[in-house]
Amino acid sequence: MSCFLCNSSLGKKLVMSVTGCCLVLFLLFHMAMNLVSLISPEAYNTICALLGANWYAVVATVGLAALVVLHFVYALILTINNYRARGAQRYAITVNEPGVEWASKNMLLLGFIVVVGLLVHLCHFWSKMMFVELCGAEGSMVGDAFVHATDGAALIAYTFSKWYNVVIYIVWLAALWLHLNHGIWSMVQTVGWANDTWYPRIKCAAKVISTLVILGFMAVVVVYFICSLCGCGAEVCTEACCAGH
Repeated sequence: MSCFLCNSSLGKKLVMSVTGCCLVLFLLFHMAMNLVSLISPEAYNTICALLGANWYAVVATVGLAALVVLHFVYALILTINNYRARGAQRYAITVNEPGVEWASKNMLLLGFIVVVGLLVHLCHFWSKMMFVELCGAEGSMVGDAFVHATDGAALIAYTFSKWYNVVIYIVWLAALWLHLNHGIWSMVQTVGWANDTWYPRIKCAAKVISTLVILGFMAVVVVYFICSLCGCGAEVCTEACCAGH
């Protein structure tokens, strides 16, 4: 079984599908968690405190990191193998085949953008939250203020008060949308759950799921940026608050 997963093209694609499915589920959870910050920053911070550097959160983080590494490494191996298999044909003029999307031909490029965005995200949040707690500190300096490691709402407010961070995250989320849009239906196809009848339906469902996930993340970025322009600080601005500015 291990040889099949490591040596065969189908086995590698299966690993990509399983790890991708797990990552999509995590994104759904993370997106739902982030949306809580729009409803109640205090409730969001409570969730951050429940996770924090507790053993189950640390184990989950290590497992998540392993999934990301496996997914990326196998994607790189498959891309290199496909590149070698094409041989001299890779120098021929490429024509866009009907039904073949741009994202499907540039998944590795999108993957690189997603990974770079992930590293930026870890610097903005994980390094100031779980990592700080693992180091035995209560918090860290963010800008000119000391922010507790469980005060995720304050970190969100500070990060998205900077326009360049907003631009970076929008580009990252756009790449992630394209990656998910192709990856979800490709995952279903790999495990054999697609046929001529269900193929268009699965592609439609993939677009719906990826769009909902990205819009959820995007809402947090945009709302907190607008709040920073209103001068609302770490609190999510209300209609009355914005009317007063």
